[in-house]
Amino acid sequence: MAAVASSSTAATAVPASPNNAASTSSTTMLEPQSQPPSPYPDAAAPAASSVRSASSASTSSSSQADRSSTFSLDSSSAATPSSSPPRPHRASDVAWAPIRGRALGPRDFTLLRRVGAGDIGTVYLCRLESQAAAEGPAYAMKVVDRRALAKKGKLGRAAAEKRVLRRLDHPFLPTMFADFDAGTDFSCIVMEFCPGGDLHSLRHRMPGRRFPLASARFYAAEVLLALEYLHMMGIVYRDLKPENVLIRGDGHIMLTDFDLSLESTASPALEDARSAGGDRQGEDAPAPAPAPTCLPIPELQLLRLRRWKRRAAPRPRFVAEPVDARSSSFVGTHEYVAPEVARGGGHGAAVDWWAYGVFLYELIYGRTPFVGDSNEATLRNIVRRPLEFPAHGAGAGDRDSAAARDLIARLLDKDPRARLGSRRGAADVKAHGFFKGLNFALLRSSPPPVVPPPAAAALHRCDKAADVQQLFDHF
Repeated sequence: MAAVASSSTAATAVPASPNNAASTSSTTMLEPQSQPPSPYPDAAAPAASSVRSASSASTSSSSQADRSSTFSLDSSSAATPSSSPPRPHRASDVAWAPIRGRALGPRDFTLLRRVGAGDIGTVYLCRLESQAAAEGPAYAMKVVDRRALAKKGKLGRAAAEKRVLRRLDHPFLPTMFADFDAGTDFSCIVMEFCPGGDLHSLRHRMPGRRFPLASARFYAAEVLLALEYLHMMGIVYRDLKPENVLIRGDGHIMLTDFDLSLESTASPALEDARSAGGDRQGEDAPAPAPAPTCLPIPELQLLRLRRWKRRAAPRPRFVAEPVDARSSSFVGTHEYVAPEVARGGGHGAAVDWWAYGVFLYELIYGRTPFVGDSNEATLRNIVRRPLEFPAHGAGAGDRDSAAARDLIARLLDKDPRARLGSRRGAADVKAHGFFKGLNFALLRSSPPPVVPPPAAAALHRCDKAADVQQLFDHF
């Protein structure tokens, strides 16, 4: 499951996606196999097994704790080839400028080394051939072997991912710079290279293996904006986890891995906030009574009253939730699947808000809330066990911690109809008190908690390994 988001100045990374084969029953679980973690989401488990992908886009892979597996019983249709459209928000990006408007092929790139190999494809760190000697921007090239995927029955998933990538234009989502064929058997996608790794790796480097509350709020806010954009496009993500959140060179995030995504439709609209009603943290405070006036002229009093009403009126909310999206596919990562998926029933966009609650819980408390000794035990816990918080956690006892717990509890409502976000999506989540005082419009230009060091050491040109040379022979 691979994807990428954009950076205005830094070259970023492209993860690939590991989608694992599943059984024919929607309730049959696959046992994960042990294998080394890959720095890209696509560098995942073997075809017949499922493992949690260690999708770090960093150039050096670190040891990560094994999680429950990613699984899928989904099927998709083939994609229609098309060129990558312009990306307005990337107009001044140094990585976008050299390839903008060019017809590119495999011979236009120099492969530096393989950074991931897995079930869906192989990812290479590369540069443009014309700029390789001049230390130009780095890119990630994902190469898909159509013959291998056809044997596994996974061509549809790779095609779905490419369809989604072609549509994206958002600073916290991937930018597909180019896509082309190499011969008749290989399909290539060029995306950004992210030198900062992923949130799972970064969390393991934090004291206590958890983020301070302020850092967790920052990363959660950027992921929230990415989910809002996806839902606005009618895309249900279905695989949110820290491994799929990469750190760009400027420290901001990039949500990746889209081969499990569900494509639907949405009708974005502005909704009067007064009609929302009933949300404890999302309600606008009641407007104060108008101040008394001593103006003697009725016309001036009326003008002042109109101005006051305009200022006091609650701002409309942007609502973009794919409410008609429905699927009965058994897909996701075990620790993050919603109860409706764990039961084997149908699901909609509300599964993303459940996963968002698990994601926030893990950032703050260093583990997921329902993990068990096995995948089956984890699914039973998700369906039956009530949500519990650690007695001692990050900022336990203060107001911000209480707001975080309330947000998580409302996101992890086992009833998808009552779950926060299920009705008005990101509009309700953004209005929660946990994000009070945060300016979502300025997040992209706000300083991130961690800025990765320059990745120059990882971008050196190395001798072509056997696998790289073999790939060139195919080209």
